[in-house]
Amino acid sequence: MTEKKEVLISFQNVGKIYRTGSIVYEALHDVNLEIMDGEMVVILGPSGAGKSTLLNMVGGLDAATSGRILFGGLDITGFDDKRLGEFRAKDVGIVFQFYNLVPTLTAYENVALMKELGIEIMDPGEALELVGLGDRKDNFPSQMSGGQQQRVSIARAIAKMPRLLLCDEPTGALDTKTGQEVLKLLQLQSKQYGRTVVMVTHNSAFADIADKVVLVRDGTVSDIKYNENPLDADKLEW
Repeated sequence: MTEKKEVLISFQNVGKIYRTGSIVYEALHDVNLEIMDGEMVVILGPSGAGKSTLLNMVGGLDAATSGRILFGGLDITGFDDKRLGEFRAKDVGIVFQFYNLVPTLTAYENVALMKELGIEIMDPGEALELVGLGDRKDNFPSQMSGGQQQRVSIARAIAKMPRLLLCDEPTGALDTKTGQEVLKLLQLQSKQYGRTVVMVTHNSAFADIADKVVLVRDGTVSDIKYNENPLDADKLEW
């Protein structure tokens, strides 16, 4: 019998409005969504639909204008800046499209940087081993391929052992084969290590590897689909 997963993240009638002077822009409205602990979730939708705003709010990077967001049962919409920063530092790892590595630091130093920011992390060498780059720890970003740099950014994100891994178009700058390797690594974080992985992408093919697919349109969740048997990432073609 499959173990029932618990709700990690709950959006309850969430809305987000941006104001610039007299201009008001409603990015999200009436969002209701549950993400389970250890689930791999893919967020899909057209450009401008609100995908990235939703992702940012999942990880406490952006505050809700209305409604409530619960993380592990705690209402993070009520957190002040200090507590929100502590939550992000401890519980949220982020993987960007363009790696965001420091070019003057080695792979090892890029991962170790988290520790210098006062965040408790695993040994940086161990984190690099987990992404298959133990032998490249002394290389600088300029000495690595795009796929290797993205793996360093994943190592940096998982080094603090977060409950939640946010990925914003993590394969957008990679070719298909390298993208497959990165997706496999992210899928492994969910399947083997029980981390909740939430990924925004414009590529609808990626839906096949997710446990849950969240479709965003016109600033709200328009549909949610489930995969009983997600495809292994290394079998995905696009």
